[in-house]
Amino acid sequence: MQKKPIAQKAPFLAAVALMSLGLSAPVRADPFPPLNTPPTTEHLPGKLVWVDLLTSNPDAASKFYCGLLGWTATTIDQKGKSYIVFRNDGELVAGLAPHSAGKENRPSHWIGYIAVADLQATLAAAMDNGGSVRAPAKNFPDRGHQAIIWDNEKNPIGLLQSASGDPVDDKTVPGEWNWFELYVKDPQAVSAFYHKALGYDVAQETRSGRKSEFVLSSNGSSRGGIAALPEGGDYRPSWLGVILVADIDKTLEKVPALGGKVLVEPRPAEFGSRFAIIQDSTGGTVGLVQYIESAKTP
Repeated sequence: MQKKPIAQKAPFLAAVALMSLGLSAPVRADPFPPLNTPPTTEHLPGKLVWVDLLTSNPDAASKFYCGLLGWTATTIDQKGKSYIVFRNDGELVAGLAPHSAGKENRPSHWIGYIAVADLQATLAAAMDNGGSVRAPAKNFPDRGHQAIIWDNEKNPIGLLQSASGDPVDDKTVPGEWNWFELYVKDPQAVSAFYHKALGYDVAQETRSGRKSEFVLSSNGSSRGGIAALPEGGDYRPSWLGVILVADIDKTLEKVPALGGKVLVEPRPAEFGSRFAIIQDSTGGTVGLVQYIESAKTP
């Protein structure tokens, strides 16, 4: 029996796995947009700086997220291969790439990219600590050097050595990624991997009401959590990205009309927040969170 992920998906490949549009003549390749324009010298290893959606239905997925969150979508061409760039109020927020050939029937899934200072050194550290390389390092002009690895439980995560610096740590606004949670079989062993291979500070979560068993931090900021898979279910490890929204009830009202599903109804969570999980019209899954006016974000 095939296992099901906690987020109804297993994040996998990213923009490097693009599907051909079938054009017979050579076409000009548009560059991937840099993370920062103009470039900066800011580097924040450990920060999750980019997120890609891999899908078999780019049009439907683009319509869903633009309709739900107010994102805008721009399509760029990579020698006959399409890639969609999402912006939130004009700021880069995510990308979208079609599934590669032979994987068209898979549900959509998201993959995040972690900022690294030295990609080759990080790849070596990952392999030394039980990880493996899933997609080898490639250089994309303006974007930088990126690769995809498996951690020690074979959860895929992207690595990005940005050519334009990393986005600064500032206040999250609605429509942006707020948190990332990794659900695994052995949180302690996986947190040790992220500490040794990617340099995270790891702290065990002791506050009541928190779902994370370990919190990953870098540069003095919390970056994500690692939690155990729920008991009593046939789940497999996976990441879940969470997007901040201004009004979770109004946002959830849009989901069915856009072809999606509400998998977890809104419920109270930490920091005075309300949290829900949805599935988009193509099978991709994300969390949504709303904070009350006086609440503190992580």
